[in-house]
Amino acid sequence: MKRYLTLILFLISILIIYIGAKLQLYWSGVAAWGLALVCLIFAVHYSKYIPNEKSSKKKKKEI
Repeated sequence: MKRYLTLILFLISILIIYIGAKLQLYWSGVAAWGLALVCLIFAVHYSKYIPNEKSSKKKKKEI
């Protein structure tokens, strides 16, 4: 499940920016970009759980 969090958080950040741009409220753009930045930071953090095909193939060949 952790490997899908990168995609989920990336899509949430896009949704937050879109909604923040459409609201036209005072400071909504700054808040939207701030929340999107936090989501993208977490997405980068969880990207380490995406399996690397090259390393898994090398491990299978060594065994």
